[in-house]
Amino acid sequence: MNIYDVSKKANVSIATVSRVLNGNPNVSDKTRAKVMDVIEQLGYTPNVFARGLGLNTIHTIGIMCSDSSDLYLADAIYFLERDLRLNGYDAILCCTGYELETKQKYFDLLCSKRVDAIILAGSKFIEMRPKDNAYILDGAEKIPIMLLNGFLEGHNIYSTVCDDMAATYYATSQLIQSGRKKILYLYTSASYSGLNKLKGYQNALSDFKISLGAEYIHQCSKDISAAKDLLVSLHSQGLEFDAILTSSDSLAAGAIKFAHGLGIQIPETLSVIGYNNSILSRCTEPELTSVDSKVEALCTTTVNTLMGVFSGVNVPSRTTIAADLIKRATTNF
Repeated sequence: MNIYDVSKKANVSIATVSRVLNGNPNVSDKTRAKVMDVIEQLGYTPNVFARGLGLNTIHTIGIMCSDSSDLYLADAIYFLERDLRLNGYDAILCCTGYELETKQKYFDLLCSKRVDAIILAGSKFIEMRPKDNAYILDGAEKIPIMLLNGFLEGHNIYSTVCDDMAATYYATSQLIQSGRKKILYLYTSASYSGLNKLKGYQNALSDFKISLGAEYIHQCSKDISAAKDLLVSLHSQGLEFDAILTSSDSLAAGAIKFAHGLGIQIPETLSVIGYNNSILSRCTEPELTSVDSKVEALCTTTVNTLMGVFSGVNVPSRTTIAADLIKRATTNF
Protein backbone atom coordinates (compact mmCIF):
# COMPACT_ATOMS: atom_id res chain seq x y z
CA MET A 1 0.00 0.00 0.00
CA ASN A 2 1.44 3.38 -0.95
CA ILE A 3 0.46 6.97 -1.63
CA TYR A 4 -0.39 6.12 -5.24
CA ASP A 5 -3.09 3.69 -4.07
CA VAL A 6 -4.62 6.42 -1.93
CA SER A 7 -4.61 8.96 -4.77
CA LYS A 8 -6.14 6.45 -7.18
CA LYS A 9 -8.98 5.41 -4.87
CA ALA A 10 -9.71 8.99 -3.83
CA ASN A 11 -9.49 10.16 -7.46
CA VAL A 12 -7.10 12.99 -6.60
CA SER A 13 -3.46 13.68 -7.43
CA ILE A 14 -0.58 12.40 -5.33
CA ALA A 15 0.28 16.03 -4.59
CA THR A 16 -3.19 16.51 -3.08
CA VAL A 17 -2.75 13.45 -0.86
CA SER A 18 0.60 14.84 0.24
CA ARG A 19 -0.93 18.20 1.14
CA VAL A 20 -3.59 16.47 3.20
CA LEU A 21 -1.01 14.40 5.07
CA ASN A 22 1.12 17.48 5.73
CA GLY A 23 -1.79 19.55 6.96
CA ASN A 24 -1.49 22.02 4.11
CA PRO A 25 -4.37 24.53 4.34
CA ASN A 26 -4.70 24.77 0.52
CA VAL A 27 -7.09 21.81 0.41
CA SER A 28 -10.86 22.07 0.64
CA ASP A 29 -12.59 20.49 3.60
CA LYS A 30 -14.53 18.20 1.27
CA THR A 31 -11.37 16.91 -0.46
CA ARG A 32 -9.55 16.56 2.85
CA ALA A 33 -12.40 14.50 4.29
CA LYS A 34 -12.50 12.28 1.18
CA VAL A 35 -8.75 11.60 1.28
CA MET A 36 -8.73 10.89 5.01
CA ASP A 37 -11.64 8.50 4.57
CA VAL A 38 -9.71 6.56 1.90
CA ILE A 39 -6.60 6.52 4.08
CA GLU A 40 -8.65 5.02 6.90
CA GLN A 41 -10.28 2.47 4.58
CA LEU A 42 -6.94 1.33 3.20
CA GLY A 43 -5.10 1.46 6.49
CA TYR A 44 -2.37 3.51 4.83
CA THR A 45 0.63 4.62 6.86
CA PRO A 46 3.25 6.85 5.16
CA ASN A 47 6.42 4.84 4.60
CA VAL A 48 9.48 6.86 5.59
CA PHE A 49 11.68 4.65 3.45
CA ALA A 50 9.66 4.69 0.23
CA ARG A 51 8.88 8.42 0.54
CA GLY A 52 5.83 9.75 -1.21
CA LEU A 53 5.57 13.13 -2.81
CA GLY A 54 5.89 15.98 -0.31
CA LEU A 55 6.24 13.74 2.79
CA ASN A 56 9.70 15.01 3.76
CA THR A 57 11.17 11.67 2.77
CA ILE A 58 13.30 10.74 -0.24
CA HIS A 59 11.47 9.94 -3.46
CA THR A 60 12.70 6.65 -4.89
CA ILE A 61 12.28 5.18 -8.38
CA GLY A 62 13.38 1.69 -9.34
CA ILE A 63 15.29 1.25 -12.61
CA MET A 64 15.78 -2.15 -14.18
CA CYS A 65 18.12 -2.84 -17.10
CA SER A 66 19.32 -6.11 -18.56
CA ASP A 67 23.02 -5.21 -18.92
CA SER A 68 24.62 -1.99 -17.68
CA SER A 69 27.76 -2.68 -19.74
CA ASP A 70 25.72 -2.22 -22.94
CA LEU A 71 26.58 1.21 -24.36
CA TYR A 72 22.95 2.12 -25.08
CA LEU A 73 21.72 1.06 -21.65
CA ALA A 74 24.65 2.70 -19.90
CA ASP A 75 23.68 5.99 -21.53
CA ALA A 76 20.03 5.41 -20.65
CA ILE A 77 20.84 4.83 -16.98
CA TYR A 78 22.90 8.02 -16.86
CA PHE A 79 20.16 10.17 -18.41
CA LEU A 80 17.38 8.59 -16.33
CA GLU A 81 19.23 9.13 -13.05
CA ARG A 82 20.15 12.67 -14.07
CA ASP A 83 16.58 13.64 -14.86
CA LEU A 84 15.15 11.89 -11.81
CA ARG A 85 17.65 13.73 -9.63
CA LEU A 86 16.64 17.04 -11.22
CA ASN A 87 13.08 16.26 -10.13
CA GLY A 88 14.11 15.39 -6.58
CA TYR A 89 14.08 11.61 -6.92
CA ASP A 90 16.71 9.01 -6.11
CA ALA A 91 17.04 5.74 -8.02
CA ILE A 92 17.66 2.10 -7.17
CA LEU A 93 19.28 0.28 -10.09
CA CYS A 94 18.93 -3.46 -10.72
CA CYS A 95 20.86 -5.16 -13.53
CA THR A 96 18.80 -8.25 -14.23
CA GLY A 97 20.42 -10.14 -17.08
CA TYR A 98 18.08 -11.74 -19.59
CA GLU A 99 16.42 -14.63 -17.73
CA LEU A 100 12.73 -14.13 -17.05
CA GLU A 101 12.93 -15.57 -13.54
CA THR A 102 15.66 -13.09 -12.59
CA LYS A 103 13.71 -10.17 -14.03
CA GLN A 104 10.69 -11.15 -11.96
CA LYS A 105 12.86 -11.51 -8.86
CA TYR A 106 14.30 -8.01 -9.15
CA PHE A 107 10.90 -6.54 -10.02
CA ASP A 108 9.45 -8.04 -6.84
CA LEU A 109 12.47 -6.78 -4.88
CA LEU A 110 11.88 -3.21 -6.03
CA CYS A 111 8.20 -3.47 -5.20
CA SER A 112 9.10 -4.72 -1.72
CA LYS A 113 11.22 -1.58 -1.26
CA ARG A 114 8.02 0.36 -1.91
CA VAL A 115 9.47 2.46 -4.68
CA ASP A 116 7.13 5.04 -6.19
CA ALA A 117 7.50 3.66 -9.74
CA ILE A 118 9.62 1.29 -11.80
CA ILE A 119 11.34 2.13 -15.09
CA LEU A 120 12.16 -0.82 -17.35
CA ALA A 121 15.04 0.41 -19.52
CA GLY A 122 15.35 -1.35 -22.87
CA SER A 123 12.97 -3.47 -24.91
CA LYS A 124 14.02 -6.88 -23.57
CA PHE A 125 11.63 -6.87 -20.62
CA ILE A 126 8.59 -7.49 -22.81
CA GLU A 127 8.26 -11.21 -23.56
CA MET A 128 6.62 -12.80 -26.59
CA ARG A 129 4.24 -14.92 -24.48
CA PRO A 130 1.59 -12.76 -22.77
CA LYS A 131 1.66 -14.83 -19.58
CA ASP A 132 5.33 -13.96 -19.09
CA ASN A 133 4.38 -10.28 -18.81
CA ALA A 134 1.78 -10.90 -16.09
CA TYR A 135 4.13 -9.76 -13.32
CA ILE A 136 4.46 -6.34 -14.98
CA LEU A 137 0.69 -5.97 -15.35
CA ASP A 138 0.22 -7.02 -11.72
CA GLY A 139 2.84 -4.51 -10.57
CA ALA A 140 1.10 -1.74 -12.50
CA GLU A 141 -1.96 -2.21 -10.28
CA LYS A 142 0.11 -0.73 -7.44
CA ILE A 143 2.62 1.70 -8.97
CA PRO A 144 3.29 3.29 -12.37
CA ILE A 145 5.43 1.21 -14.71
CA MET A 146 7.46 3.11 -17.31
CA LEU A 147 8.81 1.31 -20.40
CA LEU A 148 11.82 2.83 -22.14
CA ASN A 149 11.74 1.70 -25.79
CA GLY A 150 9.42 -1.17 -25.04
CA PHE A 151 5.65 -1.43 -25.33
CA LEU A 152 3.07 -3.31 -23.30
CA GLU A 153 -0.57 -2.31 -23.26
CA GLY A 154 -2.08 -2.09 -19.81
CA HIS A 155 -3.47 0.20 -17.13
CA ASN A 156 -0.86 2.41 -15.45
CA ILE A 157 1.84 1.40 -17.97
CA TYR A 158 3.50 4.17 -19.98
CA SER A 159 5.80 3.61 -22.95
CA THR A 160 8.30 5.92 -24.61
CA VAL A 161 9.59 4.39 -27.84
CA CYS A 162 11.86 5.27 -30.72
CA ASP A 163 10.32 4.80 -34.16
CA ASP A 164 12.80 2.03 -35.01
CA MET A 165 10.79 0.77 -37.96
CA ALA A 166 10.83 4.14 -39.69
CA ALA A 167 14.53 4.55 -38.90
CA THR A 168 15.67 1.32 -40.55
CA TYR A 169 13.25 1.87 -43.42
CA TYR A 170 14.87 5.23 -44.13
CA ALA A 171 18.41 3.87 -43.73
CA THR A 172 17.68 0.98 -46.12
CA SER A 173 16.04 3.26 -48.67
CA GLN A 174 19.07 5.57 -48.57
CA LEU A 175 21.36 2.64 -49.28
CA ILE A 176 19.17 1.53 -52.18
CA GLN A 177 19.01 5.00 -53.67
CA SER A 178 22.80 5.22 -53.48
CA GLY A 179 23.02 2.14 -55.69
CA ARG A 180 23.24 -0.69 -53.14
CA LYS A 181 21.12 -3.71 -54.00
CA LYS A 182 22.51 -6.55 -51.88
CA ILE A 183 22.04 -5.24 -48.37
CA LEU A 184 22.93 -7.57 -45.53
CA TYR A 185 21.09 -7.07 -42.24
CA LEU A 186 22.61 -8.03 -38.88
CA TYR A 187 20.60 -7.81 -35.68
CA THR A 188 21.10 -8.75 -32.05
CA SER A 189 17.70 -9.75 -30.69
CA ALA A 190 14.04 -10.40 -31.44
CA SER A 191 12.86 -7.89 -28.83
CA TYR A 192 10.11 -5.33 -29.46
CA SER A 193 12.69 -2.87 -30.77
CA GLY A 194 14.62 -5.56 -32.64
CA LEU A 195 11.56 -6.79 -34.51
CA ASN A 196 10.57 -3.25 -35.49
CA LYS A 197 14.04 -2.60 -36.89
CA LEU A 198 13.91 -5.80 -38.92
CA LYS A 199 10.45 -4.93 -40.24
CA GLY A 200 11.65 -1.52 -41.41
CA TYR A 201 14.46 -3.13 -43.40
CA GLN A 202 12.12 -5.69 -44.94
CA ASN A 203 9.47 -3.09 -45.81
CA ALA A 204 12.01 -0.91 -47.61
CA LEU A 205 13.25 -3.83 -49.71
CA SER A 206 9.67 -4.71 -50.59
CA ASP A 207 8.73 -1.15 -51.55
CA PHE A 208 11.79 -0.86 -53.80
CA LYS A 209 11.03 -4.26 -55.38
CA ILE A 210 14.27 -5.83 -54.16
CA SER A 211 14.07 -9.53 -53.36
CA LEU A 212 16.74 -10.95 -51.05
CA GLY A 213 16.70 -14.41 -49.49
CA ALA A 214 16.90 -15.36 -45.83
CA GLU A 215 20.69 -15.59 -46.18
CA TYR A 216 20.79 -11.79 -46.07
CA ILE A 217 19.38 -11.63 -42.52
CA HIS A 218 21.46 -12.89 -39.60
CA GLN A 219 21.22 -12.68 -35.83
CA CYS A 220 24.50 -12.09 -34.02
CA SER A 221 25.54 -11.45 -30.43
CA LYS A 222 26.28 -7.80 -29.67
CA ASP A 223 30.03 -8.24 -29.99
CA ILE A 224 32.50 -6.69 -32.42
CA SER A 225 34.52 -9.87 -32.91
CA ALA A 226 31.43 -12.04 -33.30
CA ALA A 227 30.14 -9.76 -36.05
CA LYS A 228 33.49 -9.77 -37.82
CA ASP A 229 33.73 -13.57 -37.66
CA LEU A 230 30.19 -13.99 -38.96
CA LEU A 231 30.89 -11.75 -41.95
CA VAL A 232 34.16 -13.54 -42.73
CA SER A 233 32.22 -16.82 -42.72
CA LEU A 234 29.45 -15.49 -44.98
CA HIS A 235 32.03 -14.02 -47.38
CA SER A 236 33.95 -17.28 -47.53
CA GLN A 237 30.70 -19.09 -48.41
CA GLY A 238 30.34 -16.86 -51.46
CA LEU A 239 27.54 -14.56 -50.25
CA GLU A 240 27.78 -11.26 -52.12
CA PHE A 241 26.76 -8.02 -50.39
CA ASP A 242 27.50 -4.37 -51.10
CA ALA A 243 26.05 -2.88 -47.92
CA ILE A 244 25.60 -3.88 -44.28
CA LEU A 245 22.86 -2.46 -42.08
CA THR A 246 23.03 -3.37 -38.39
CA SER A 247 20.87 -3.03 -35.29
CA SER A 248 23.75 -1.74 -33.17
CA ASP A 249 27.04 0.10 -33.59
CA SER A 250 28.92 -2.90 -32.16
CA LEU A 251 27.92 -5.04 -35.13
CA ALA A 252 28.78 -2.22 -37.53
CA ALA A 253 32.23 -1.86 -35.94
CA GLY A 254 32.72 -5.58 -36.58
CA ALA A 255 31.71 -5.01 -40.20
CA ILE A 256 34.39 -2.34 -40.58
CA LYS A 257 37.02 -4.67 -39.10
CA PHE A 258 35.88 -7.36 -41.53
CA ALA A 259 36.32 -4.99 -44.48
CA HIS A 260 39.74 -3.83 -43.32
CA GLY A 261 40.89 -7.42 -42.92
CA LEU A 262 40.01 -8.28 -46.51
CA GLY A 263 41.04 -4.98 -48.06
CA ILE A 264 37.46 -4.05 -49.00
CA GLN A 265 37.11 -0.30 -49.55
CA ILE A 266 34.53 1.59 -47.45
CA PRO A 267 32.35 3.20 -48.75
CA GLU A 268 33.44 2.69 -52.38
CA THR A 269 32.77 -1.06 -52.41
CA LEU A 270 30.90 -1.60 -49.15
CA SER A 271 28.55 0.74 -47.23
CA VAL A 272 27.98 0.25 -43.50
CA ILE A 273 25.32 1.70 -41.20
CA GLY A 274 25.16 1.22 -37.43
CA TYR A 275 22.48 1.97 -34.88
CA ASN A 276 22.31 4.13 -31.72
CA ASN A 277 24.96 6.69 -32.71
CA SER A 278 27.10 5.58 -29.77
CA ILE A 279 30.69 6.57 -29.07
CA LEU A 280 31.72 3.62 -31.27
CA SER A 281 30.44 5.46 -34.33
CA ARG A 282 33.16 8.07 -33.86
CA CYS A 283 35.91 5.62 -32.92
CA THR A 284 35.99 3.65 -36.17
CA GLU A 285 38.02 4.48 -39.25
CA PRO A 286 36.27 5.64 -41.30
CA GLU A 287 33.72 7.10 -38.89
CA LEU A 288 30.42 5.27 -38.92
CA THR A 289 27.10 6.39 -40.37
CA SER A 290 24.62 5.52 -37.64
CA VAL A 291 20.98 5.93 -36.64
CA ASP A 292 20.60 8.27 -33.67
CA SER A 293 17.86 6.60 -31.63
CA LYS A 294 17.59 9.64 -29.33
CA VAL A 295 18.31 7.88 -26.05
CA GLU A 296 18.52 11.17 -24.13
CA ALA A 297 15.16 12.36 -25.47
CA LEU A 298 13.62 8.97 -24.65
CA CYS A 299 14.84 9.18 -21.06
CA THR A 300 13.82 12.78 -20.52
CA THR A 301 10.36 12.10 -21.94
CA THR A 302 10.00 9.01 -19.74
CA VAL A 303 10.81 10.98 -16.59
CA ASN A 304 8.59 13.90 -17.61
CA THR A 305 5.73 11.49 -18.24
CA LEU A 306 6.26 9.92 -14.82
CA MET A 307 6.21 13.33 -13.14
CA GLY A 308 2.94 14.00 -14.96
CA VAL A 309 1.50 10.76 -13.61
CA PHE A 310 2.54 11.74 -10.09
CA SER A 311 0.93 15.15 -10.52
CA GLY A 312 -2.34 13.63 -11.66
CA VAL A 313 -2.37 15.19 -15.12
CA ASN A 314 -3.42 13.32 -18.24
CA VAL A 315 -0.39 11.84 -20.01
CA PRO A 316 -0.26 9.58 -23.09
CA SER A 317 0.21 5.88 -22.51
CA ARG A 318 2.58 5.78 -25.46
CA THR A 319 4.94 8.43 -26.84
CA THR A 320 6.93 7.88 -30.04
CA ILE A 321 10.12 9.77 -30.85
CA ALA A 322 11.60 9.95 -34.35
CA ALA A 323 15.20 8.90 -34.97
CA ASP A 324 17.80 10.65 -37.13
CA LEU A 325 20.33 9.17 -39.54
CA ILE A 326 23.75 10.67 -38.83
CA LYS A 327 25.71 10.45 -42.06
CA ARG A 328 29.45 9.92 -41.81
CA ALA A 329 32.15 8.30 -43.92
CA THR A 330 30.93 4.68 -44.19
CA THR A 331 28.24 5.62 -46.72
CA ASN A 332 28.33 7.61 -49.96
CA PHE A 333 24.82 9.08 -50.01
